[in-house]
Amino acid sequence: MCYGDDACFVARHRSADVLGVADGVGGWRDYGVDPSQFSGTLMRTCERLVKEGRFVPSNPVGILTTSYCELLQNKVPLLGSSTACIVVLDRTSHRLHTANLGDSGFLVVRGGEVVHRSDEQQHYFNTPFQLSIAPPEAEGVVLSDSPDAADSTTFDVQLGDIILTATDGLFDNMPDYMILQELKKLKNSNYESIQQTARSIAEQAHELAYDPTYMSPFAQFACDNGLNVRGGKPDDITVLLSIVAEYTD
Repeated sequence: MCYGDDACFVARHRSADVLGVADGVGGWRDYGVDPSQFSGTLMRTCERLVKEGRFVPSNPVGILTTSYCELLQNKVPLLGSSTACIVVLDRTSHRLHTANLGDSGFLVVRGGEVVHRSDEQQHYFNTPFQLSIAPPEAEGVVLSDSPDAADSTTFDVQLGDIILTATDGLFDNMPDYMILQELKKLKNSNYESIQQTARSIAEQAHELAYDPTYMSPFAQFACDNGLNVRGGKPDDITVLLSIVAEYTD
């Protein structure tokens, strides 16, 4: 098994904090294409756009669209597909603006409960919406969604809100209640504490992914689709954890 297909970034420009996660579609390996190239290039491009201020905080879909267009026009040949989730916290309006394409996603947790979350987008079982660049002969055969198809939301956040952004490697292996149990251990909003909690969530998901008897959310979803599946789902796991706090330099 090969891993390393996830990518992420955290960037800031003036009054906006921007986070992103992407999961390269592993099926490209069968065609000799490294799936991490697409997701990694997509996230690096998003990060650069944010740092250059080439975005509007209330329009995270725009960040995806501009990045994807750059990839399409790239002078360096690039093939692959990826899901993507972009989360923008506008510090002036205290609003969270999000764009999610596929099965990565985010949760907003307040007072120990999920108060806002992304919707997963699937064409059919285990086939998420995705941005793609296919070789000319495969165009029309490879699934390719427009960045505009991303589910976008706006949500007013409060001090102390926890924002968890992650790839499907987390959500396929850990149900909400387990994630919330881990987040309860977060005693304060200092960097070390957040880092430790993010790591413990990722490690627990990783452990469950390799448990053959565990009824994971992925296995449950498979059963709902008429497949007899048990166990976790080994996959890349990326977890970004942030807390809405008073801003000080």
